[in-house]
Amino acid sequence: METLQILGWIYLGMTVGSIGGAIALSLFQSRRISELLGEINDLQLSNKILKGEIKRLTKNSRNGKPIPRKRRNWKRKPVKK
Repeated sequence: METLQILGWIYLGMTVGSIGGAIALSLFQSRRISELLGEINDLQLSNKILKGEIKRLTKNSRNGKPIPRKRRNWKRKPVKK
């Protein structure tokens, strides 16, 4: 009977300890998680800005290809015989 009571107290202690540990970890890690989320948002914003700059700069150069010359419409002079 006495061993059953001891095992019950051990089980109760482990249960309360694990719940308390989970709560403590979540409280200590919440600040770090919020900092990381803020950093992710900043990096996503800078990524969008840089993509816009790349698009704006490559828009004028048309992928680096030169613009072809326009064809001249002229006919050959007939050969005199």
